[in-house]
Amino acid sequence: MKNHIKDILDIGPDCYERFIDSKILAEMAPLEMTLAGCSNLTGRYCVARTVPLEHTLFYTLKGQGKLTTIENEFPLLPNTLAILPTKQSFEVSIVAEQWDIIWLNLANTKRWQHLNLEQAQVIFDQQLEPLHYAMEILYSEPDAALRQGVFPILSYYLNAVLFGDNQKQTNSRLENLFQDIEKRLQYDWTIEAMCKQLHYSPPHLHRLCQTQFGKSPIQKLIHLRIERAKSLLVNTRWPVQHIASYVGYSNIFNFSKSFKKLVGVSPSDFRRNPH
Repeated sequence: MKNHIKDILDIGPDCYERFIDSKILAEMAPLEMTLAGCSNLTGRYCVARTVPLEHTLFYTLKGQGKLTTIENEFPLLPNTLAILPTKQSFEVSIVAEQWDIIWLNLANTKRWQHLNLEQAQVIFDQQLEPLHYAMEILYSEPDAALRQGVFPILSYYLNAVLFGDNQKQTNSRLENLFQDIEKRLQYDWTIEAMCKQLHYSPPHLHRLCQTQFGKSPIQKLIHLRIERAKSLLVNTRWPVQHIASYVGYSNIFNFSKSFKKLVGVSPSDFRRNPH
């Protein structure tokens, strides 16, 4: 599916939106929120952006909306969180009689750089009602000292969902990728093949692998291949050339070079003295 998206701001007269004042957001400066609010939507509502400059979060409290991206459509049901990365086109619209949401724009800065996803994500079964209550307090509480008490709540829930659950999902996808690679080490794995499986760009995959494994994707691949080769050298009598081919090296010289670089000795020396 390919969707054509253009900039739209179509908000009907029966929609109620409570914007949190920019001065109040400045009190929460470490969170780097540029815009936020709570909305009770009825009737006509459609907002679309072709090149948003910030990350946008939509959390559905009640009713139903719809997220449309260039590639996909997602239903926005109660307790779902939509994460819309910067510079990626999107459209959100109401599809039920009512749609109650909270929404936040997060600056495209180092703090939120992990939200530079390849595509929008919708996470289900999120319990973010306390985040909603905190935002309502920010909107309605005139006392700055009392508003400061809301900061830990905002910080906790944003970090929990964006650094926690979302990061766990990313980690799990990477683990699944390299489990698949480990089962098919003889396959001609390239960065392009890995990225195609995860729908990530090469730079994004590189950053994630460095964060999770301390290795680039290719370094992780080589590590898995050499670990399997070590096991086969010790536990089989296969010729070294056959082992090299089995773990994905068509050239025995390249295999020996990689093996010695990681292990410190040649494959033949390792087989004679694995300790």
